[in-house]
Amino acid sequence: MTSAREVRPVVFGVDTEDQDAALVWATDEAARRGVPLQLVHAVLPVTHRVRGVEETAHHRALRQLGDEELDKAMVCAHERQPGLEVTTLITDANPAQALVRQSAHAGLVVLGSRRLGRLAGVLSAASTTVPVSANAACPVVVVPAAGRTVEEPPYLVVGLDGSPSADAALDHALEAAASRGASVRAVWVWQRPLLGFIDEQAALESCHRQLHEAAAGRSGSHRDVPLSHTVLRGHPVEALAEAAEHALAVVVGRRGREGFTGMRLGSVPHGLLHRAVCPVVTVPPTAHEDC
Repeated sequence: MTSAREVRPVVFGVDTEDQDAALVWATDEAARRGVPLQLVHAVLPVTHRVRGVEETAHHRALRQLGDEELDKAMVCAHERQPGLEVTTLITDANPAQALVRQSAHAGLVVLGSRRLGRLAGVLSAASTTVPVSANAACPVVVVPAAGRTVEEPPYLVVGLDGSPSADAALDHALEAAASRGASVRAVWVWQRPLLGFIDEQAALESCHRQLHEAAAGRSGSHRDVPLSHTVLRGHPVEALAEAAEHALAVVVGRRGREGFTGMRLGSVPHGLLHRAVCPVVTVPPTAHEDC
């Protein structure tokens, strides 16, 4: 039996933007896992703005607005999953930093996508998707607004490239598929080098071999989950985004724990956060797989 100290909640970052689809994902995932849903809202401290009496009043108003948004989110979560335990937290902090802190005790962090540009996604104080995906201690799923078609029967796409972080992504994808009655499509993308001669056929055969070995080595504990293998040509971000257009989600591994945000996240997860139309799940490497 799971002890109380082992229960890791699903954390949802509450914003003032339209996040209905992301809240639904977080609520259903918490119910599916049998864990609490923690709703978190962060207000930038006064030190991040011009100081003064008027600013203090403005800060109080922002906290009140945050409390209202948390209350609305709690009502929606209880309406969707009446028996779910839901807690709330409002804090004075940079939103990304607050969510990264909470991730240390969470099983999953769920965010809505605001579709900021690449640079804004890294530098904007209001943005959370890139910095949280790059720094969280647990997997992070970024859910875009609703309005797309999910193919039946459902499936998840996972990007593999032979790295330890991709192994962690495959483990997550298999577990998520098992809990949803879905299948997994493991995709390896080969991109032709710009310079030099290469035997394309030999390169593709090598990709197929590595993909099969990588998938076979991680699927033992989820033999009931249908797992297919596909090697695609092209740019990894574009190929994975297209392959996952009608998927439940696309799952990718994060590079590691060192370096600045973009370097830690990796170019493929970073690109998918701005290109994919489905939810993007970024999985950090485990302690012994850090790269």
